[in-house]
Amino acid sequence: MARVRLARQLSALGARIATLGAIAIATTAPSARAEGIVARAASEVAAYSDTDHVAVLTPSITGHVASPTAGWSVDGSYLVDVISAASVDIVSTASQQWTEVRQAGTLSATYKPHTLGASVLASVSSEPDYLSYAFGGTAQADFDERNVSVLVGYAYAHDTIGRTGTPFSVFSRTLEKHGVQASVTRVVDRSTLFSLALDMKLERGDPSKPYRYIPMFAPNVAASVPVGASLQVVTALRSPGRPLEQLPLERDRFALTAKLARRFRRSTARVEARVYGDSWSLIGFTADGRYLVDLGRRFMIGPHARYYVQSAVSFWKLAYASDGTSVPALRTGDRELGPLMNLTGGGLARYAFGSMRDPDAWTLGADVDVTYTGFFDDLYITKRLASLVSLSVEARW
Repeated sequence: MARVRLARQLSALGARIATLGAIAIATTAPSARAEGIVARAASEVAAYSDTDHVAVLTPSITGHVASPTAGWSVDGSYLVDVISAASVDIVSTASQQWTEVRQAGTLSATYKPHTLGASVLASVSSEPDYLSYAFGGTAQADFDERNVSVLVGYAYAHDTIGRTGTPFSVFSRTLEKHGVQASVTRVVDRSTLFSLALDMKLERGDPSKPYRYIPMFAPNVAASVPVGASLQVVTALRSPGRPLEQLPLERDRFALTAKLARRFRRSTARVEARVYGDSWSLIGFTADGRYLVDLGRRFMIGPHARYYVQSAVSFWKLAYASDGTSVPALRTGDRELGPLMNLTGGGLARYAFGSMRDPDAWTLGADVDVTYTGFFDDLYITKRLASLVSLSVEARW
């Protein structure tokens, strides 16, 4: 369930490098407690649910310790995903319910005493049929009186894909991922920040799902299979054989991301645009925006909107044709690889309930997002509605 397995997102290696870079930048910012050690801890519970009968509950904890004067910081996180699914993809494999627990942890450290800095990060994610670990690092330099920051980074991830109940020594596949990122951040003026980042990710190995069976249709039938055909229709039309999914053994990904943030007197606006392309011929575009409004010293609220659209991979087919003696060399039933569009709308609220002297010492947060996804060329479903709600509490001292 790619859309909900949050840490299997080591495929987003560039995002992890970007996180390291953000930490490096944060340690140079002025602090009300710059004379000593700053510590922060947070706990969050997030709940995901969609109309394809997938539900996820994710409790997590994070911690941060830093010395603004010495220029170092250490961050850590731990989360548990409890996933329950009875989606049409699972039902089509003759399974009625699928439940899984995944654990993931990250640890990162940054040292940036002056204009030069470096960060390192390590993470691990474990579930019954999947084990992933990753590590990476960044180097950062500031120029023009710290108005320009340049960051370069690299990350490596190693995934072992298996089957639940089967030892990796009996069945497993390996997927290796290399990520490189370069970014430039410019302080335009006292209120405006702009950044541009280029990401490259190289994947080597077999990412095919060992549980995903692909229906085959006779050549004269495949062309007549309708978009959104139900499980009953697919069962009636398909040929007897159902081979496992087979994806290419290599994938090269590229993305260019631009971000602009501006602070107004009592509000902050942030917009982001991202263009993505890969060697599977998938092309995507993302636009994301937030507007945060301060309601006094203790309250902050703001809306969030996101738009995403993508084309299909080159080997995508609504219905794969087979003459009974051979099957297509590449085949998938993962609708996240087909043409789709999604719209997200929501918002957040923050309440600082610390002392009058330091209201931000304690913070309560709530985030709500609702996403509509339209699938343009897929079996079983043509749309999905999902919600993600998270509640958090953070302490700083």
